[in-house]
Amino acid sequence: MVNMTNRINVCLIGTGRAGMIHGRNFSRSIDQGKLIALCDPSKENLTQAQAELNCDYLYTDYRDVMKNPEIDAVIIVTPTIYHKEIALAAAASKKHILCEKPLAMNEEECVEIITAAEEHQIKLQVGFMRRFDASFQEAKLAIEAGAIGEVVLVKSLTHGPSNPKPWMFDIHQSNGPIGEVNSHDLDTLRWLTGSEVKSIYAIGGNYRSPEVRDEFPDYYDTVAMTIHFSDGKLGMVDGAQYVQYGYDARTEVLGTKGSILIGDQSKHKITIATSDGKLTKPAMHSWTYLFKDAYVAEDQAFIDCILSDTSPLCTGEDGLMAVKLVKAGLTSLLENRIVEVDN
Repeated sequence: MVNMTNRINVCLIGTGRAGMIHGRNFSRSIDQGKLIALCDPSKENLTQAQAELNCDYLYTDYRDVMKNPEIDAVIIVTPTIYHKEIALAAAASKKHILCEKPLAMNEEECVEIITAAEEHQIKLQVGFMRRFDASFQEAKLAIEAGAIGEVVLVKSLTHGPSNPKPWMFDIHQSNGPIGEVNSHDLDTLRWLTGSEVKSIYAIGGNYRSPEVRDEFPDYYDTVAMTIHFSDGKLGMVDGAQYVQYGYDARTEVLGTKGSILIGDQSKHKITIATSDGKLTKPAMHSWTYLFKDAYVAEDQAFIDCILSDTSPLCTGEDGLMAVKLVKAGLTSLLENRIVEVDN
C-alpha cells in the first residue's frame, strides 16, 4: 500500500557492499522515495550502516519489517538463499519489492515469488542495473529506431578483477562466472534482441587458480558461450573472474546495416602520451564505479513504477529467465553439449 503522501517509504534488507549502494541512493538521490528502515542479522553491519544512513527503524529479523505499516517497499540485497522467504513475506504484507539478482536459487522459487507478487498486486523489480545505464538505454533506443537495420548478433562480456572467495570455487554454490558475472550479459542479450534463447553452448576452464584444481575439478574462471535465439538471432557471451587488470563490461550489437559498441575499458576519458612512445589510460577498477549512475536510475525507476502503477523495466519474469539461462549455461559447460532452452 502506498502512503497518502505520495512518498514511498523503503526498508533496505541487507547492508553489505551492494546493499549500501541502494541505501546511499535512497538516502540522498531518489525523488519521492525515502529510506526509513534497515534490516540485517549482523548487528555490526547494522550499526555501521546506521551510522551513515541514520534511519528511523532498525531490525535484525526481516519478519519484524513486515509488521511495520509505515514501510511501503523493501530492497532485498541478501544472500540468494534467503530471497524467496523474504520476498514471499513482503508480498503477503503488501510491500513492493526490488530484489537484487539473482531473483532466487532456482526456477521454482522464482515462480513462487512472481505468483505471490501477482496475487498480492505489488510491484516486483529485479536488479539488472545495465538496463538503466544511459549508454545501454541509448543503444536500445537506436535499435528500436532501426539505426542499424535488423539485429543479427549481440556479443557481451564481463570480466571481474577480484580473486574468488573460497566458497566460489564450489560451482554448485556459486555457478562460477556464468552466475556471478554473466547473468548480466544474458539479460542484456535478451533485452537488446527482444527475443528468447533457443539453445546455448558453453566451454570454459580454470586458468588462474591452478591450486584448487584437485579439490574443485569443475571450477572454471573463464567461459565462452554461443547462443541461438528463437527468431534466428545469434549471441556470444564471455565471462572471467580474477582478470586482475580491472573491471570490464562491453557489448557489441551487429545489425544488417550497422553496429553499436557499448562501453570501453577506461575509467576516465583521458589518454596520457609519454616520451617513451607509450599511450596509457586508467583502467576501470570496479562495477560499483562504472554503474554508479545506473544504480540511481534503477532505484528511481522502482519508485516511479509504484507511483505510476506501471510495469517495472526489469520484471520477475526477466529474473526467472536469467536464472533459467544460468542453469542452462552451467549444464552445457559441465556436460559438454548444446542445451535447448524451454520457453
